[in-house]
Amino acid sequence: MTSTSTSANNPDVIVIGGGLIGSSIALRLAQAKLRVSVFDRGEPGSEASSAAAGMIGPQGETAVPDAFFALCAASHALFPDFVAEIEDLSGQDVGFRRDGSLLIATDEKQVANLEKLFWNQSRAGLPLERLTVASLEHKMPGLSKKIRLALGASEDHWVDNEKLTRAVIEAAHRLGVKFQSRCAVEDWVVRDDRVEAVHTRTGSHDGAPALLSAGSFVLAAGCWSGGLAAQAGLQLAMQPCRGQMMEFESPREIPHVVRAGTHYLVPRSARRVVVGTTAEYAGFEKRVTAEGLQSILNGAMKFAPFLKECAFLRSWAGLRPDTSDHLPILGHSKLDNLILATGHFRHGILLAPITAQQISELVLSRAASFPLEPYRPGRFA
Repeated sequence: MTSTSTSANNPDVIVIGGGLIGSSIALRLAQAKLRVSVFDRGEPGSEASSAAAGMIGPQGETAVPDAFFALCAASHALFPDFVAEIEDLSGQDVGFRRDGSLLIATDEKQVANLEKLFWNQSRAGLPLERLTVASLEHKMPGLSKKIRLALGASEDHWVDNEKLTRAVIEAAHRLGVKFQSRCAVEDWVVRDDRVEAVHTRTGSHDGAPALLSAGSFVLAAGCWSGGLAAQAGLQLAMQPCRGQMMEFESPREIPHVVRAGTHYLVPRSARRVVVGTTAEYAGFEKRVTAEGLQSILNGAMKFAPFLKECAFLRSWAGLRPDTSDHLPILGHSKLDNLILATGHFRHGILLAPITAQQISELVLSRAASFPLEPYRPGRFA
C-alpha cells in the first residue's frame, strides 16, 4: 500500500539527487528559508561527485573561449568564496588549492592543440604563460624530458571533491535540509502541466513505496536523470560516460595539476596523487577494468615517469552524466514546477557554485541572472 505525506510534512522543494550539484542547490534554497528534502537512490554524494578529480580549471577545457567557457569562468570566480562559506558552515576543510596547473604536450597532436589554445586564450586576455624547459623543471621536477610544449595556467584551482561534497551535505543538513538516503524516486504524478508528487521507494526494490508532494521539484540525478525525465515526457539525450581513476602515494610533493590531453595528475594531501582518466560509453557498468587502468598508466607515464616509484593506493570508476552536445541541462522544463540541473559531464565540480546560484534563482523568482538559453532542457525535443 502506498502512503501519502500529509500537507504539514510537505517540503517546499524536493531535490532529486544528493550529489554536489543537488546538495549545493538544496543549501541555497535552505538559506532562502525554504523547506527542502533531498532524495538519493544511494548514499548522497557517492556517485560522480566522489569519483571526480576535483579540477577547477576552465582554461584547460577549451581551446576557444565561448559561451560555455563564460559559464565555467563565472563559476570558477565564485569558487574561493563558495569554499570559504562551506568550510565555515560545515566546520570542515575541503582541501582547496590555488597553485595553478601545467598544460603539457608530448606529441604533435597535443602540441597543435596547445598552440591553438595559447593563441586564442592570449588574444582573449586570459592569463597563460609559455614555459621554458628550465622554468618547467623548476615548477615541477621529475617530468619527462620529452615534453615538447608546456603552458602555465596560474589561475587554475583544485579541490578535494570528496571532502567538498561531504562538507556541502553537512552544511545543508545544519541548515535544515532533510536527506533521504537509499530512497529512489521512481515516477511522477503530473496533472495540468505540473508535477504534483513523486513516487519513491526506500531500500530494496521491495521497500515501502510512498507518494510525496512539494511545491517545486529539481531534477539533479546525474546520469540517472534521463530515465526519470522520460517518465515525465521529457527527452534529454543523455548517457553515462565511465571514467576510471587511480590514486598513488608519491615519494615527493606534487605542487601542481599536470594535464596532457585526456590524462592528468591531481595532487591531494600528504603526497597523494590522483591519476586519470578514461572516457568510456559502457552504459551503467561502473566496474574498473585492466584495459582502462593500463591506458591511464600508459598515458600518464609518458609525461610523469616518476609514477613508477609511487605506491598504488586504490582505483575506482564513476559515471559522468553526458549529453549529446556535451553541455549541461539547466532550466525550466515544459512542466511548470520542474527545474533541471543535470548533464554536467566532466564539469560537475567546477560548475557547482553557479549551478546552485542559478537554479535557486529559478526556484525563487523564475528568472536566472546568467543567460541559460544554451542549456535549456527543451533543446533535445
